[in-house]
Amino acid sequence: MGEVATSPRRSRISPEREAELYEAVLDLLREVGYEGLTMDAVAARTRSSKATLCRQWGGKPELVARALRHNKPVSMADIDTGSLRGDFEAMVARSDDCRMEEDAALMRGLFHAIHDNPELHRALRDLLIEPELTGLNELLRRAVARGEIAADNPALEYVIHMLVGGFAAREIIEERPADQEFLRSYIDAVILPALGV
Repeated sequence: MGEVATSPRRSRISPEREAELYEAVLDLLREVGYEGLTMDAVAARTRSSKATLCRQWGGKPELVARALRHNKPVSMADIDTGSLRGDFEAMVARSDDCRMEEDAALMRGLFHAIHDNPELHRALRDLLIEPELTGLNELLRRAVARGEIAADNPALEYVIHMLVGGFAAREIIEERPADQEFLRSYIDAVILPALGV
């Protein structure tokens, strides 16, 4: 399979219908996981034709990645409160604990599937991970420009690792998902001090 398209294909599907399709994809992912999800199942659940789905999204990896991207309430690139602490607080506040738990369960299942599916890995990287990395880098760049972080702080390049690590460690060590309270404490105790804030 070739490179994953990073721009949506021309569509006659209304935004409402597209949102409905994405929600059905996420529901199926929660029910049967990535391996169990098929384009036939999505077509049946959404009363669509498989041909239309394949023409619109190219295949399962891109459809799943776009559904996850659509599910994000706010892009990190859209957060700009005027301070790094405020930006991180807004990032945590954009999802409630229940949604974070659902999203964490979805991502756990997808991370397992990535190992055997390079197309899924590429789609998630192109459509979900890279835009968030770009948004986080912009958020950090603004903090440097405001003088909140020294431009040569070595922790700058590891912020995403610290964030992902906090999510993963909570699950592994405490056997429970990260929630807003944990993330606020983790950011205050680990990330902001590492950045000199």
